[in-house]
Amino acid sequence: MAGSSSYNNSNEGSNGNMYPSEGTVRKQKVAVALQYNKGEQAPKILATGKGHLADKIIEKAKESDVPTYEDSKLANTLSNLEIGDMIPPELYTVVAEILVFVDKTDKLRGKIHG
Repeated sequence: MAGSSSYNNSNEGSNGNMYPSEGTVRKQKVAVALQYNKGEQAPKILATGKGHLADKIIEKAKESDVPTYEDSKLANTLSNLEIGDMIPPELYTVVAEILVFVDKTDKLRGKIHG
């Protein structure tokens, strides 16, 4: 994976049982991978997935030592975009905050110098 990437996910709703209780809606896990390369106008969608695919995206992030950041509302919004799409301008501020988080995490882990 090139550039800075972050993964966003929402946790599945659970009442401790295998199945949700009557009257509840079980939320499906959502994961989105973002990529930003210097010089590009905005970060773009690298991968999106729900349920089992979301688990795979998160697993790949952990295997690749990519920081993860949880924000279920943002993940759900971004999951509606197509792979390769740049994030819309109205999300620049919130995604910039995530990229700062990723950068700080990478610095703490000694991945980058600066």
